[in-house]
Formats: sequence, C-alpha cells, structure tokens
Amino acid sequence: MDWEDLLAHVEKPSRYLGTEINALRPGREAELHFALAFPDTYEVGMSHLGIQILYELLNGIPGLAAERCFAPWPDMEKLLRQRQLPLTSLESHRPLHAFDILGFSLQYELSYTNVLNMLELGGIPLLRIERRNTDPLIIAGGPCTFNPAPMEDFIDVFVIGEGEAVIGEIAATALKMKRKGASRTDTLAALAEIAGLYVPAFYQAGTRIRKRLVSDLNQWPLPTRPVVPLMKTIHDRITLEIARGCTRGCRFCQAGMVWRPVRERHQEEIEVMAAGLLCATGYDEISLLSLSTGDYSRIEPLLATLMERYYEQRVALGLPSLRVETLTRGLIENIRRVRKTSFTLAPEAGTQRLRNLINKGNTAAELLSTTEQVFAAGWKAVKLYFMLGLPGEEKEDMEGIAELAYQVLRTGKQQGQVTVSLSTFVPKPHTPFQWERQLSQEETKEKQLFIKNSIRHRNIKIKWHDSRMSLLEGIFARGDAHTGRLLAAAFRLGCRFDGWTDLLRFNLWEQAMDEVGFTVAPYLAARDPEGELPWDRIDCGVERSFLLAEARAALAGEATPDCRTGLCQNCGVCDHETIRIITAAEAVAPVTERVASPAPAAVPPTDGESAPNLLRLKFRKHEKARFLSHAELVEALIRAVKRSGLNFLYSQGYHPHPKISFAFATSTGMESREEYADLQVTADGRDHLQLQRDINALLPQGLEIMEINAMTYPAASLASQVTGFSYAIALPPAESGDLVGLSSKIAAFLQSDSVIITRETKEKRVVKDIRPFVSGLALNEEKCTLLLQVRMSSAGTVRPQEILRSVLGLSHDAAQQARIVKTATLWATGKSILLNMNGFETTRPAKQSRHDLFR
Repeated sequence: MDWEDLLAHVEKPSRYLGTEINALRPGREAELHFALAFPDTYEVGMSHLGIQILYELLNGIPGLAAERCFAPWPDMEKLLRQRQLPLTSLESHRPLHAFDILGFSLQYELSYTNVLNMLELGGIPLLRIERRNTDPLIIAGGPCTFNPAPMEDFIDVFVIGEGEAVIGEIAATALKMKRKGASRTDTLAALAEIAGLYVPAFYQAGTRIRKRLVSDLNQWPLPTRPVVPLMKTIHDRITLEIARGCTRGCRFCQAGMVWRPVRERHQEEIEVMAAGLLCATGYDEISLLSLSTGDYSRIEPLLATLMERYYEQRVALGLPSLRVETLTRGLIENIRRVRKTSFTLAPEAGTQRLRNLINKGNTAAELLSTTEQVFAAGWKAVKLYFMLGLPGEEKEDMEGIAELAYQVLRTGKQQGQVTVSLSTFVPKPHTPFQWERQLSQEETKEKQLFIKNSIRHRNIKIKWHDSRMSLLEGIFARGDAHTGRLLAAAFRLGCRFDGWTDLLRFNLWEQAMDEVGFTVAPYLAARDPEGELPWDRIDCGVERSFLLAEARAALAGEATPDCRTGLCQNCGVCDHETIRIITAAEAVAPVTERVASPAPAAVPPTDGESAPNLLRLKFRKHEKARFLSHAELVEALIRAVKRSGLNFLYSQGYHPHPKISFAFATSTGMESREEYADLQVTADGRDHLQLQRDINALLPQGLEIMEINAMTYPAASLASQVTGFSYAIALPPAESGDLVGLSSKIAAFLQSDSVIITRETKEKRVVKDIRPFVSGLALNEEKCTLLLQVRMSSAGTVRPQEILRSVLGLSHDAAQQARIVKTATLWATGKSILLNMNGFETTRPAKQSRHDLFR
C-alpha cells in the first residue's frame, strides 16, 4: 500500500505518520503484537495520559510490541473504503486484523460508533460471537467500562479499573497461550481468571468484577519517555500526574467515586519526573494533573520549586483542575510568572442550597474572592462551569447562575471577560445520583434559553453542550445490552464522531431508533433504588449502601466531609492496609536516578550586554517528514534544539517565544533539500559539527540538519536575502501520455508576457499575474519531470501547484499526486549562479550531475 499517496489527499497527514520522537520504530521482533486503539482523532488520543503510560509499559515487556491506531478522519476513511484498504497501525502500517490484541480506550460514550468503525475498517467482525480463531482479541478499558452493558456484544474483554495494575498479567497470559497454540476461546477463558477482567463469554451470573487499582503511584513513575506528537494536540504539553483519586464526594461525579482512594506522589518524585520529561520531550509547559490539583497536599511548595527551577527556561506550569477554595494567592503568583494559562473554575450550581445538595463544598464568597485575585493578577478572562438539570434544581438556581456570572464580572472591575459554560447533568453509574432522572432534550433547550435570556452583557459569553449529545450520552451511560442494537444500527447508517458538533448526524440516530424500535424515555427516567441496574455486576469499590446514604443526604441538603481531613466515611474502597489514602507526606519516593535538568536559558540581552549568538541552520525535510506543515516543522525543530541543551533567547511579554526565524514556509507535502532557519541562542561550548549531530539525533525521521554556521549579529533577515527557489516536480503517471502537449503549454507560457490566475483564500480572492515570478520552466520528457525556478520578492512568488494547474492544466487531484522537491534556495549574494541544461539559473554545486535535480 502506498501510504504516501494516501497522505497527499487528506487534510492533516501528520495524524498518520507515526514517526514521532520516542515512538516505536518498525521492525522490532515480537511474539505478541498489541495495538492500542483510541476511538477519536490523533490529536485527542495523544493528549490522553493513559495511552502514553500503557505504550511505554507494554513496549518494556520482552517479546511484545505495542503500536498505536486512532480513528481516521472522514477524509481518510473515505480513501480507505474507496481503495479497499485496511485501517493500520501508525508505526508499521500493520493491518488491525493482523494484531493479536486490540485494546480500546473508552473515555466517552459518544466514541462508541468510532470503535465499530475502526473494527470494520480493520477487517474484524463487529460482533464478538462472529469472530474467528484468527481474529485479534478485542479488549476495552477506561471509565466507560464501569458500565460495559452497551458494548458487551462487541468487546471480548473489559478491564475494570486502572490499566497499569493489570496490563502485565494480560500480556503474560496472552503470550503464554500463544506459545501453547491455544485457541481464541481458551485464551479468553484464561483471561477470565484474572482479577479485574470482565469477559462476557465466561461471566458467571451473580458474581461481581472488582476493579483493579495501583495502590501506590510512586511505584509507577510513568511515562518517562512519552511520544511527542508532530502535530498540535488538544493538550500540547507535558502531563505530569501528581495524584489520583478524589474524596471530596461531589455526588454527581463518577470519577470521584470510581477512582478512589486518593493517592499522592511524593514531591521529590514529581520533581524527578518533571526534569526527565522536559529532557525527553522539549515541551515548554508542564500540566500538573489530578482530579483536583489544588488538593495536592504539597501543591504550593511543589509549584514554587518547579517555577524556581524552570523559570529561566520559560517553562509554564498549568493546573487544569482547580477547586475555587484551593486557589491561593501564592498559586496565582507562581502560575503567572511565565505566562498566563487559562483559568477555569467550576461552581457547578448557581445557589448555595444546590451546591450543598450536590456536596460541592465551596461558597459564592470563595468564588468571588478567587476571581478578584485572578483579575487583579492580570488575567483578562475566566471560564465558569455550571450544570443544568441537577437533582433538586429550581428556577432560583438557574437565576443564581446568571447572578453569579454578573458578580464575577464585577470582580474584574467590568474589564474582564466571563464565559459561562453550561453542561447537562447525566446521572452516571456508581454515583449517589445514579438513580435520578435526566432532562429530556426539550427540557435542556428550555433551560439553556432561560440562561441566555437572563444574561445580556457583552463581556459575558454563554456556551452550552449540545442537548442532542447529552441525550445520547445519557442513553449509553446508563444503557443496557439493548442499546448495543441501537449503536450498531446508527453506525450502519453512517454515524461517526458523535462527540464532534460539526459531524454529529442526529437525524441518523433518530432513524436508527425508529428502525430498532428504541424508546428514549425509559433510559432518561429515574431508576428504582431497589431494582437491578445494568452495571450491578461491576464493583467499583464504593458500596451500594454508601451511595444510597449519600442520595438521602442530598435530599436533606446535608454535607459529607472529605475523609482526608475528617473521619472515614466507610464508602467501602479502602482496606486501610494495601488500599488506603496516601498523601505526599506519607508517600515513600522510590530510589530513582535523578535526570539532569536542561540548562537554564539566558534572559534576552538588553542595552550594554553582549550580542546574542546567531546560528544559521541549513536542513532538509524528506520521506514522511515532507507531510509536516510549516508550524509542525517549527515545533519539531524547537523541541530538538531544547533537548540538545542549546538554549534559546526569548521574546518578552506574557507569552515569550524562542527567537527563531525561517526563510519561507514550505508547503505541506513538499520535499525540500534546502531549508534555512536562524536561531538566537546563548553561548555553547560545542563545535558546530557536534551540535549538528546532537540535534539530528533528536529530530523525527525525515528532518535532518545539513550545516550549522555562525552569523554576525545582527544579520539581515532570511526572507530579505532569498531571491527564489528551484523545484523538480515528478508528474503523476497519468500525465506521461501527453508529453508533447505539456511541452507546448510550457512554450506558450514562456512566450507570454502575462499569465493571470485567481487565488482563492479564506479571507479574500486574489487576482495575480504569475509570469514575472517564473525565471525558468522546462520538461524532462525522459523522466516526466518538470523543472521550475521561481523568483521571490516583496510582491510574493508563485506556487508550484499553481504552475501545475494553471500552466499545465492538471486537475486538482492530479496536481496533488505530483511529487514536488525544492532542490535549491537562491540567494541575493554568496552563492555562485550556474546555468543548467535548460538555460535558467540554479545553485547546484559545479560537480553535481545535471540529472541529479530529477532524483
């Protein structure tokens, strides 16, 4: 399969390259092949910490190779189906059906149709009962498996709980059974014996599958070398997990119930991990991850230490999950030292009565005090999260949302921006509210409109979750096995990416409901506390009696204190020996070799200081790297430079950037033998050849530095010195039949004084004469290759694709198939100018064969 041909026809080819730093390289010998499948786009999946942990863990097991696969975007799916090609892994392009195990991460109910799509595209039967002995085992983990019922028809094995705790046993058992030549059925039976695995085919009625968990995070300092995406992802930064679990006891929160108890990392271990991850990735932001980051018992000294250590490198710290009452002035001041990352706070409810009912545990006064400090520290915007449809919600609670938004705005002295984000309450399994009803779609819209009409201020924006998505989420969150029929019907009708507003096709879901006779109301209705629930066979550790007691406390408006600071609430999770709350003070840091931090970057020079070092890099991009966009190439280069120990100088302001400039932005899909970048850096003791080797070792496959030269500071910008480019363009095979016609078109173009084209952009329509920008154009008929040389000036230039379409008359698709190579960059001075065989200027070395331009 010609993957490069596919990549030329998709919107974001970097989603499918698989050549990232720290990724597994193809060709590794393995007995067991494991595909980690994430049923959403690459940029979403690569932002998920779990896939990074499991990827590193599995690839550390002898005899096993783990690769990755993500849901293909519709443009790629269309190509695969048109050409009858299977969905494959990123690393080796191995078809999914050729793996031994395919492991899905179920993070969100609206990704279920993507699971089915990936199975079908991978050549695997959707229904587990139809799979053959040669088909891979389909495993699923993640929070959605705490109610496996909707996916039981499609998944062979569900992992209940935390994957690290059980993945090694799964791998060992699968390897053992494969070596024995065991059947698929026997392998599933063996897996069913492992604690924490729910295997529907071997489930014994009346038993409960207890979740598996990591008792002490300090024994699992992973990942140490995460894969660094080549494209910008949802969370484009280091994700450093400082704690797991939460005992605040918010009664709507599934994560707070199923991931108990709280387990904090030792502060020293976090510091060691931060140093190692910065060295391994080249990122400039660390996100301290926890369900409630501000609750980490050593958060202020940790933040102070990390900021002091990495401030000069302009490494920002992010705290993505903060409770209002935990955000202190000290935290705010440390966060703002490098740059102001976003501030999101979650009051959840508009009145104190409703906050007490849901056991939120904070007050309006605390929220207002916090936002006042945030605005005073220089932030211009705050986002507030609220839920609609919480149990016991009344009109005054919705009015309270509007009033609270205005009060927060006033703490910003009317100069701030407040975003009110509204989600719809979904009664999730294993929570005290699992028996409550969910709003209908019509009720949700009515409440959203009420809030919209209650807030009318230009500095308060309102956003809400799509009511159709909330409806589907509610159906599958508390669904039974019958919802699997609805899922399969919707998939067959074409539903994909149902969590993406622009791709949700709700009319097809309605059609699927009609086809299978599905009635929505029972799935949104309140449940009988004495009745059986579809997820009763799953034991998350929290006892049913505790959940019922919390439901009664909610009706009475009674708060339940956090067991970290008070008495044990007897939820049932802890055995107080192996499974217990572990705070940072109690944690024992493992003996870990400390990774040296990258040297701090110097502060940009001011008057009176020595001039910075200016280095000019000549590099090339080829192979799969040619499918990187210019922005992706820039990030890859910056990260490699940082990891090499070379220190950038930075711009000033709240969002400092490394001082790096480029000659020209080369198009995605174009190969280039000569690209240039100027770096402003601090002094470095290495010679340029050693520095070149060090940086090249850290660049993704296909990017390579050819030369590093010192320049005199200040130097003229690269853009002002470049006068043009030379290209060799291999035409697609379909064009080889009419070389005479192509030659005549070229001759006509060269004889013309003016050739007008229209360039369409998102912003405007540009009419342009491209003839003055072409200094040479010829056709090598033997190799069906076009040789093009263009001028560049303040008026712009002409793009090779425009020559292919407007001069040669190629269709858009044919032009996309052409292989374009930038062979040389032409300079105003400092380069000898030679004439090639077609009589126009080029900068190739004198000894270069005239045919090399076409290679």
